[in-house]
Amino acid sequence: MRGLCDSTQRPINYLRIAVTDRCNLRCIYCMPPSGVKLMHHDEVLRYEEIVRIAQAAAELGISKLRLTGGEPLVREELPVLVRMLASLDGIDDLSMTTNGVLLKRYANILKSSGLKRVNISLDSLSREKYQSITGHDSLGEVLAGMTAAISAGLDPVKLNVVVMRGVNDNEILDFAKMTISDGWHVRFIEKMPFAGIPEMDSVSTGEVQEQLEAIGKLEACPPRTGNGPAKYFRYEGATGTIGFISPVSEHICFSCNRLRLTVDGKLRPCLLNDYEIDIKSTLRAGAVMDDIKELIQQAVAAKPKGHRLDDGISPKGRSMSQVGG
Repeated sequence: MRGLCDSTQRPINYLRIAVTDRCNLRCIYCMPPSGVKLMHHDEVLRYEEIVRIAQAAAELGISKLRLTGGEPLVREELPVLVRMLASLDGIDDLSMTTNGVLLKRYANILKSSGLKRVNISLDSLSREKYQSITGHDSLGEVLAGMTAAISAGLDPVKLNVVVMRGVNDNEILDFAKMTISDGWHVRFIEKMPFAGIPEMDSVSTGEVQEQLEAIGKLEACPPRTGNGPAKYFRYEGATGTIGFISPVSEHICFSCNRLRLTVDGKLRPCLLNDYEIDIKSTLRAGAVMDDIKELIQQAVAAKPKGHRLDDGISPKGRSMSQVGG
């Protein structure tokens, strides 16, 4: 096995896999108001195809996989894919990002199938506000899913909070207090611009940190797991943590270690860049493992040094819901 490095010598060891373009929520920062055109069944990668790509990636040095969507749990028999991926040599971390609505139903079987941990998107603790953000009255199901994930041992359960001015920025302290009282692991994420998403005034990490100082001093701490772009802190005496992901206000690209595989079989070197490499066509034309590896290496080589949001250039081809974050 050998490691992958891009042209700037960043080690690439993490593959995010979108397993579906369907979602049971309609979050305002993720899906365009008009929705998205759903892909035909034949356009979507089959589980066996995903596993072949993941196997090739693992043989090149990818050791971390994350399942995303859409909402991954709406795809039928997802635990079957989890079991297949967990059995691959070289994969030491298999996780999932979910909205949590269906997590109570699946937490135990996902854990027994080999899933290590989950990140749950939760942008409000208010039932009314949650419904206005997501289009569904599902906060109770999400909180029940989080409890089930913790009980199942999907540890740590991290909560992803996209902070939006005038929408949920008045709940920052409510989330922070839960890291003290209940040991929650909360990550505040700056909203990113994507195709078809209405303009919203982004709340910077610096602004969030200013609010958090009202509770007490944050002390830097190492991440529980993973080696992504988040920076982690905790309050004195707290068992939970607070993380910040700052793609807009800070240039975190220097620490990016990932590739993305879209649901229709494209390798995407950068979340905030529309460039993609078609791997599905080669796969369905009878590719051998070396062919798949070559395309993965091409994607790594094409990974840009950073995004160009400062130049006013943002992704136009796919919405966030079609990329998987």
